[in-house]
Amino acid sequence: MGKIFAVGDIHSCLFKLKEMMTLLKIDPVADTLVFVGDYIDRGPDACGVVDLILRIKRTVNKVICLLGNHEQLFLDYYLEKINRKIFLSNGGMSTLLSYGLNGTCDGNTTNIPESHLQFFNSLYPYYETDDYIFVHAGLKPGIPLEQQDRDDILWIRNEFIASAYDFGKIVVFGHTPFSVPLVGVNKIGIDTGAVYGGKLTCVELPEIKIHQV
Repeated sequence: MGKIFAVGDIHSCLFKLKEMMTLLKIDPVADTLVFVGDYIDRGPDACGVVDLILRIKRTVNKVICLLGNHEQLFLDYYLEKINRKIFLSNGGMSTLLSYGLNGTCDGNTTNIPESHLQFFNSLYPYYETDDYIFVHAGLKPGIPLEQQDRDDILWIRNEFIASAYDFGKIVVFGHTPFSVPLVGVNKIGIDTGAVYGGKLTCVELPEIKIHQV
């Protein structure tokens, strides 16, 4: 069985993702690469990040891309489910600008490549292996995985992070930035605030080896 490489929240930091990919010694046939969501918003090059991930998917056999709350906000914005201001107040303007949009044309996706829209619509809410559960934000304690509410999967913070609840597997998650990776008995947090001047983090499993840029 191959290794698993899980990468934390990128938030449009293309240069950090590029450097990270040069550090990781991934076997493109045997290993699995997991991205835990939040590819876009706040940083300078959302379009470039999605482009790079799509290229990676063509060279690594098993790439799992999870849905982050920022991708959900992006999708809701274009499906007109939420007010434009909610998306923009969460860093969405930088994403629109990276696609050549100005944020004033609700529903206009003409500048966004179809492959990118397909990517956003293909993201998984979670990914499960024999030993790990990968999710963007976390899980609500006491609720079976298949019964978890999507809002909790995408947005939960302290209720999950502070909990000692045993989900039966180690939960690997992003969403909540830490100054250093959180490595606990029941969870591993790998968002280390790349877009806020922190590092982009990847955890290599099962060794729990930390790679950072």
